[in-house]
Amino acid sequence: MSPPRRYTLTLSCPDRVGIVAAVSQFVAAHGGWITEANHHADSEEKRFFMRQDILAESLDFDLAVLREKFAPIAAQFDMKWKINDSARKKRVVILVSKQEHCLYDLLARWQSKELDIEIPCVISNHDTFKGFVEWHGIPFHHVPVTPDNKAAAYAKVAELFEQAQGDVMVLARYMQILSPDLCANYPGQILNIHHSFLPSFVGAKPYHQAYARGVKLIGATCHYVTADLDQGPIIDQDVIRVDHSDLPDDLVRYGKDIEKAVLARGLRYHLEDRVLVHGNKTVVFR
Repeated sequence: MSPPRRYTLTLSCPDRVGIVAAVSQFVAAHGGWITEANHHADSEEKRFFMRQDILAESLDFDLAVLREKFAPIAAQFDMKWKINDSARKKRVVILVSKQEHCLYDLLARWQSKELDIEIPCVISNHDTFKGFVEWHGIPFHHVPVTPDNKAAAYAKVAELFEQAQGDVMVLARYMQILSPDLCANYPGQILNIHHSFLPSFVGAKPYHQAYARGVKLIGATCHYVTADLDQGPIIDQDVIRVDHSDLPDDLVRYGKDIEKAVLARGLRYHLEDRVLVHGNKTVVFR
């Protein structure tokens, strides 16, 4: 059975007395039923963060009116805010290269409806998974990326994302560095899975870097993409223990399981509006 339809309000603003009371009183005044509420006050930044799920059927007006009615409160507290409707499935465009495990995992979660999303297309710089993706009934776009065509290639990626009316772009081991323009045009809309516990071992072959360093833990990191390589706000991370007997290929094999789980978790948090970004940090209401 599908969960009840809800409106999700997320906001951040300068911290001060009365924010929770104002929002709660607003919802209650209109008969709204809050089914989940999360708050966090950052004492160093003096900033307040909030996420609330409101039962849609408890209100006697639609989303557009809700946004209109809430706007004066948002202005009063200088809020950065949004309200989303769970009835609208997010549209996830997946980018992949030659590593299949994260792509396979996301498609399995989508097909089983564990991730209740739309996947309007998959984009790849190789045609390796064209047949596999199309077997799922999903359009596949081959956009080669070479040192000489990167500007045109990423302009094509942006064009395809817009045509697909995408909400979020997921780099499922895409293994390419996106152009600064693409990153700048979609802030907070591009997720990447990096195969190390950032900020350690950025860039290429992090498992081999970890092996050379002799670490006892390896990990994976889901983060938002920015123009600075592997430096974007972190959404989720996890680790697994390794020892002196493990070779680089063992680390790669162990890491694939972590990558799949971390990417799926991070994507779910994003889709459910549980991630609030402030600067290069995130507040994640799990």
